[in-house]
Amino acid sequence: VAIAAPGCDSFGMESFLFQASIYLGAAVIAVPLAARLGLGSVLGYLAAGIIIGPVLQLVGNETADLQHFAEFGVVMMLFLIGLELEPKALWDMRQRLLGLGGLQVGLTAVAIMGGAMGIGMGWAEGLAIGLIFALSSTAIVLQTLSEKGLMQTSGGRSAFSVLLAQDIAVIPLLALMPLLAVRQISATPDDAASFSLVAGLPGWGVTLVTLGAVGVIILGGVYLTRPVFAYIHHAKLREMYTALALLMVVSIAVLMQMVGLSPALGTFLAGVVLANSEFRHELESDLAPFKGLLLGLFFITVGAGINFVLLWQDPLHIVALTLAVMIIKGAVLYGLARIFHMQGRDRWLFALGLAQAGEFGFVLISFSVTQGLFGSALAETLLLIVALSMMITPLLFILYEVLSRRITAGPEPEADQIDIQGPVIIAGVGRFGQVVNRFVRSSGFSTVVLDHNLDTIETMRRFGVRGYFGDPTRPDILHAAGLAQARVLVVALDNRTDALNLVAYARRERPDLHIVARAYDRVHVYELYQAGANDIVRELFDSSLRAGRYVLENMGLTAFEAAEAQTTFYHADRAAVRELAELWKPGVKVEDNPDYVDRAKALSKDLETALVSQIRAGQVVPKTGT
Repeated sequence: VAIAAPGCDSFGMESFLFQASIYLGAAVIAVPLAARLGLGSVLGYLAAGIIIGPVLQLVGNETADLQHFAEFGVVMMLFLIGLELEPKALWDMRQRLLGLGGLQVGLTAVAIMGGAMGIGMGWAEGLAIGLIFALSSTAIVLQTLSEKGLMQTSGGRSAFSVLLAQDIAVIPLLALMPLLAVRQISATPDDAASFSLVAGLPGWGVTLVTLGAVGVIILGGVYLTRPVFAYIHHAKLREMYTALALLMVVSIAVLMQMVGLSPALGTFLAGVVLANSEFRHELESDLAPFKGLLLGLFFITVGAGINFVLLWQDPLHIVALTLAVMIIKGAVLYGLARIFHMQGRDRWLFALGLAQAGEFGFVLISFSVTQGLFGSALAETLLLIVALSMMITPLLFILYEVLSRRITAGPEPEADQIDIQGPVIIAGVGRFGQVVNRFVRSSGFSTVVLDHNLDTIETMRRFGVRGYFGDPTRPDILHAAGLAQARVLVVALDNRTDALNLVAYARRERPDLHIVARAYDRVHVYELYQAGANDIVRELFDSSLRAGRYVLENMGLTAFEAAEAQTTFYHADRAAVRELAELWKPGVKVEDNPDYVDRAKALSKDLETALVSQIRAGQVVPKTGT
């Protein structure tokens, strides 16, 4: 028998824990299975919600309330995305943010309104439906783009710009819906009005309060973050950092709600303000687990809340309407992709990725019902269309992957938009460049990775390593990566000519830049040396030396003696290469250069003498084989 503490509902607590175990258990089972099948985590969460909701009836009416709580995962996600964007990068997005995003919302709303009027609806209802369906799912699209490493592609960046524009558009849409209603129903409770800072204020007062709230966020991020983190640091408790990160996001979300703005928009702004802060990585690591769990919970509630009873009553009609909405929206997106010069795979990623309706549709539909714009029967159908379109989205990303593998012809894909700069630029990220990048980043230094092989860049992104697609030998791309401010340039390109051209260009542009270059062989070393490289690494030299050291150890030398011999050979060979580089003549084979050959033979003899003397000095007699 459970004994309840005073003031505590034991049954309610047990019921809450039981429901929590159902949601978590469904996620733990379904999501890894979906990931293993290559379907992505979002489809796994949606499937888990369908199973525990409409199929098994394990969860009930609490799903709608839980969804409002889970939507906070979208707020956290936009805060974390803001942390990755510097204000300069956001300003650089203004053309796509306003032009591409604004056109998408407007054209999609008009196109869907025309379709709604074609089936007998009034213009006001049709416009409201068009505006609702013009919004896409920020949660699903950004989560999937991040999972698949597509965020830094041109299509991914364009999709993000449109999603951000849509989130901003929610604010005027909430103001427009009551104006479209034939009759207005006041359904705002008194406590909600008291919670608002702008209730009852004239228009200019609302504007001042709203601007003031935005100013508070910006000034707080600039001036209060450091002292608050310093105060928390003295507690020496790891959980306090997590508590502070949550407090920041929750407080900003509440402030935005009090002035009638989108919480997601406010936290995104705060993230952008803190993008250059030294606390950025701390905030990311503290909030990432909460963001992931809340987003997963949101997707589960979407699946659990689908009204299959209504769907089974007229499945063909509902499915046809859902597909019609997605086709109209996809056609508008594809047309805009062509107008804005997206190429190949980016065009399809943009069109297919944003073709669904979004989670803000649930909010706007419910709000429209309270304003008398929709009846309950129409609202149920619209909610079902939104949910079904969100469920179909993961399948559209799978379709995109199939199409992207088949798109081989056509113009070269557009280079990625480079939105960060770092002290180290790595040009080429094959086997050689990957190791250099991992080593430098693991040592605490940021890098900007460039490569003209799209498959290589996409593979890196799947493992969580940021890289940018583009030809590193192009001056515009090199300067976008920060050539003017960089301290070190690593040239790790496979093509010998490209590597030489890049070194020569970088040396002309930046005489003070330190250039580390990968060489194919000795001749390539001499070419890179003349082009202006500071440190030149033969791609197999160090690994060959280590293999030789193992040979010496197994021939009777101690590990120390073998290492000393390796060091001696290393320094002698580097000195020899520098000396021979002065004798090397471009266009003449080394074997046809008598001065080079004679000096190479003398240096080789000197090195052999030095090594044998060193080994004998250690009184080591190498083993001899039979």
